[in-house]
Amino acid sequence: MAKKSLIHREKKRQKLEQKYHLIRRSSKKEISKVLSLSEKWKIHGKLKSSPRNSAPTRLHRCCFSTGRPRANYRDFGLSGHILREMVHACLLPGATRSSW
Repeated sequence: MAKKSLIHREKKRQKLEQKYHLIRRSSKKEISKVLSLSEKWKIHGKLKSSPRNSAPTRLHRCCFSTGRPRANYRDFGLSGHILREMVHACLLPGATRSSW
């Protein structure tokens, strides 16, 4: 299980990303529309003034059940070994088992 502090930090990043999502998207559209370089630098400065953790690249996917930060499947939100255990227990409909 992941530490409580890591879980809290990730939730904080998600809230910041949702809060600044529209601002970041609109400023990126403005940058693509503007032709002059000085105007682009002004808009880029406004984009940089937003908090660092509001960028979507700062978000990190973790396993839903264990909090494991590596080997996650986006479709299920689970790490590899938990996914395999659930498939073998027939808890995920439509997923097929494989063993080698």
